[in-house]
Amino acid sequence: MRGNRSPRRIAAFGLRTRLVLAFLLVAFVSAGTTSALTYREARNALLETAQDTAVSSFRDQVQQLGVALPVERDSLQEVLRDVARKGKPHPWVVFAEYGSLHVSSGTSATSTVITPELRRAALARPNGTFERVVKDGEPYLTIAIPTVFKVGVGGTLPTGLVLYAVMRMNDEQTNVDALVTAARDGALPGLAIALVPALIAARSVLRPVRELRQAARSMGTGRLDTRIRVRGSDELADLARTSNESAGELERSVDELQQAEARARRFASDVSHELRTPLAGMLAVTEVLDEDADHLDPDTAKAVRLISAETGKLAVLVEDLMEISRFDARAAELNTDEIDAAETIRKTLQSRHWTDQVRTELPDGIRVRLDPRRFDLVVANLVGNALRHGGAPVTVRLRTEARAGGPPVLVTEVADSGPGIRPEVLPHIFDRFYKADAARTRSAGSGLGLAITQENVKLHGGTVRAANGPAGTGAVFTVEMPLWQRDTGDTGDTGGTRGTEDPEDTGGTTGAGEARA
Repeated sequence: MRGNRSPRRIAAFGLRTRLVLAFLLVAFVSAGTTSALTYREARNALLETAQDTAVSSFRDQVQQLGVALPVERDSLQEVLRDVARKGKPHPWVVFAEYGSLHVSSGTSATSTVITPELRRAALARPNGTFERVVKDGEPYLTIAIPTVFKVGVGGTLPTGLVLYAVMRMNDEQTNVDALVTAARDGALPGLAIALVPALIAARSVLRPVRELRQAARSMGTGRLDTRIRVRGSDELADLARTSNESAGELERSVDELQQAEARARRFASDVSHELRTPLAGMLAVTEVLDEDADHLDPDTAKAVRLISAETGKLAVLVEDLMEISRFDARAAELNTDEIDAAETIRKTLQSRHWTDQVRTELPDGIRVRLDPRRFDLVVANLVGNALRHGGAPVTVRLRTEARAGGPPVLVTEVADSGPGIRPEVLPHIFDRFYKADAARTRSAGSGLGLAITQENVKLHGGTVRAANGPAGTGAVFTVEMPLWQRDTGDTGDTGGTRGTEDPEDTGGTTGAGEARA
């Protein structure tokens, strides 16, 4: 797939490589253009010098000829040989055409190098013409000069005799080839030399980019005070300055958010502690009122029981707030012990009188080391949530699984037979105080049960996830914890005493209940 490009391929065609290639491309185009222009001018100069010399010399000799008409072959051949001997800058082969008579200074009376176009041009131009021809890979210069009669002042008439000079241009072609070789040999070292400033330029451009990348990576790890050194006043310096300003604004915003979060946690913790003592007194009073409720008139008894129930819910909320504040403050620690996982789950169900509502698949002999109170709280929260908001029967399964490259894990599953959890709710199932239906402002728990469950599982180095059953009905909560935990000790009141509370006060299971339809 296109989105899965390897880092090695990306690095091979990174910004440095592209900058160097662009620099070399510019250098190559510049060197190529300069070489081409130089070659063209030098080539033209060489060829024009040779052809101008040959044309001028041949024209002068033709004009000095005294050829009697009608033309005789032998005398004309002697004249042509005399002209050929005077050829410059290179030897010539001279040909003459007079009607059907063809004579040359060489062995052949006609030439295959002379083209019909040159013959027609010679008849049309009294001053003569020339043409460069390549025949069988050999370059030639062909010159055509017609002989004329002088008539009056400045007038001429063609005699019908046309002389042609054919000159090889091998020396000029050799010089032209040498120019090509020199241009090529000069361009390649030039490109190699251009690589040095290309690397220097790429380094100067990429230094701020590397610093920006390192700063972004450092900020990503939480070091928001990272800044980039600003050099110069170009666009890269403006980028570094803008990045520093953005980092400063981000650092200030994060500091403000952290301070606000700390104040909110401190407020929740302080309020919870302040409410704990009066709530203890209120709970004692409501217990006494509950005992005497049967002796009161029905309306008063109903009000007393309502006050007692709401006071209990408030007490659960206060305890949950204190528990979650310990996790936020990083004060919660594990107090581990080696236990039998199946036996611990059975005790959790028995203490809360859930044995007749819950099916179990608990193999014996699974020994684990974890915090018994927190594990009890995790199981109680999940089972209580399933009973309240799912549907009976609820099934608890226990097993162990091996992990490649890691320690084996204890897997605990709690499944109910209810309608399941809506797909849009699943990502928020462990959020604090999350409600799937905004109209439901009241709930049976605190709204923190699953959030506390998740924190307890994380504290063990495990994970908890929610999903629907294979048939799309019934919610399934899966907890995975390492079989063995390192004992971190206990710092005192790190978890409360809610592990042995009443079934209705198992840490609040509203987190999942509020996420149900």
